[in-house]
Amino acid sequence: MSVEILAKPSTVRKLAPRYKVLLHNDDFNSMEYVVGILLKTIPNLTEPQALNVMMEAHNHGLALVIVCALEHAEFYCETLQTHGLLSTIEPDE
Repeated sequence: MSVEILAKPSTVRKLAPRYKVLLHNDDFNSMEYVVGILLKTIPNLTEPQALNVMMEAHNHGLALVIVCALEHAEFYCETLQTHGLLSTIEPDE
């Protein structure tokens, strides 16, 4: 008796494109304020990470905040902007 095993068709999942949320340096907000807003806005961001992001933007003019799906990136960017921070998004290549 022969048993035929049929292979299931393989499903290939295409990952959603990812986007960078960027924080730009500004001369208006205090460092403490920026760190506080980052902590309130970005889930799972620790205080040392928020401090590093703020210092990177302060020293180099631009810092990577998070890489995530477009919908989340737009939300984080808009939330940062609502709190007076300069933020943009761009595709993660």
